[in-house]
Amino acid sequence: MSATQRPGGAMRAEDAVKDFWATRPRRPRRGRKIAGVSAGIANRYRIDPVLVRVGFVVATIYGGAGILFYLLGWLFLPEEDDEVSPAESLLGKGRSSTSSGFTILLGIVLVPVLGWFFGGSPIGTFPTWMSLVVIGGLLYLLHQSRGHLGPRPSAPQAETAMPTMPMTSAPMSMPMSMPPPMPTPPAAARADVPFTPLAGAPVDVTPPVDDRTTPPAWDPLGAAPFAWDLPEPAAPEPEEPSEPPVKKRRSRVGTMTVGLALVAAAGMAFAMGGWITPQHIVGVVLAILGLGMVAGAFVRGGRGLIALAVPLSVAGLALTVVTPGEYRGFGDLTAQPMALSQVEREYERSVGNVTVDLTQLPASSATADEVLEVKARTDIGNVEVIVPADADVVLTCETERGNASCLEASESGIESKIEDLESLGNDGPGGLRIELKVEANTGNVEVRRG
Repeated sequence: MSATQRPGGAMRAEDAVKDFWATRPRRPRRGRKIAGVSAGIANRYRIDPVLVRVGFVVATIYGGAGILFYLLGWLFLPEEDDEVSPAESLLGKGRSSTSSGFTILLGIVLVPVLGWFFGGSPIGTFPTWMSLVVIGGLLYLLHQSRGHLGPRPSAPQAETAMPTMPMTSAPMSMPMSMPPPMPTPPAAARADVPFTPLAGAPVDVTPPVDDRTTPPAWDPLGAAPFAWDLPEPAAPEPEEPSEPPVKKRRSRVGTMTVGLALVAAAGMAFAMGGWITPQHIVGVVLAILGLGMVAGAFVRGGRGLIALAVPLSVAGLALTVVTPGEYRGFGDLTAQPMALSQVEREYERSVGNVTVDLTQLPASSATADEVLEVKARTDIGNVEVIVPADADVVLTCETERGNASCLEASESGIESKIEDLESLGNDGPGGLRIELKVEANTGNVEVRRG
């Protein structure tokens, strides 16, 4: 249990942040894909690193917080063998294996990411803040529930060889000493018959038969045959039959999550209309799958949800940049009308660049009140419109993800929009009047004079 953790298991938000920083994950050198941020978080809280990687990808697509958090983790999470993180090492607080030059490069990359993330405004946009809140909340809940767990133990090292005693041999010139001769035990006399040899009688040298059953007092070599009888080895005990392996109970998190996602999708599809669009349905289903993967990380289940989340993320990204149900064609579109009658009201593409050159039009309209209305639009690509130098233009430029540079005004970031900008020609009021609308979902828009 962490030092700041309450007896009940919960920590205050301030204590949780301090404890997270004190026990922050360390980026491993093995098993990582880029910088080891996902692997370090998974190792610290003992969850599947694939779930963390999918979370970063989804957070990058929806709101952009994934790439921001990954760069911050790269800068402020130390590697497993380092004293401090790369950012702290740059401030002289310890040693880090990341070079100072590369750390400075990461900081430089972080600046435009922050600018793109907040969309050029001090408060950012709703999706960006939502992605920040979701990732921050998930990290807080993860640390509350699994912060007491330490990182997974590293791979065991090779066993150390047993020390051996050095062998010392005696010099060959040293004389070998022979052991003293074995003493001859005294002959055991029989107690019942005294032996008295007669003079001149032949002496029988046959040794008497020894029929005793206990070894003599002096038998260092174990020469007594009756001492060789050893007990028979005990019969091995019968092995107990091993119990069959218990099948692990499969988690139902995946099944319940898929069922809930299908019910939500079916309900929204039945009520689709108005503000409910296919993008909203995909977003809700992805949110349910994300919650299921988070729950599966705690009960070791729901890994199959990843196979559903990845293609749905791609489909959701495609739906956000391509308007469903409106096919406008693929490929680049270039138009240069020579007369007012050749000008089309709309120049559109689903995927591709759109370029409209109006510089060859006459300097004035047929009537003084006539206004030329032109719309140029693409879902994925850039839009460029060139207007005559003396034309009076009223324009609206808008792009969801990109830069807008329209005559005297410019915007950059997410949801860049320039609305109802009026610009007179070089000759002042009068002449050709153009009402222009330029749009792009993902791409840059530009309006300039020829």
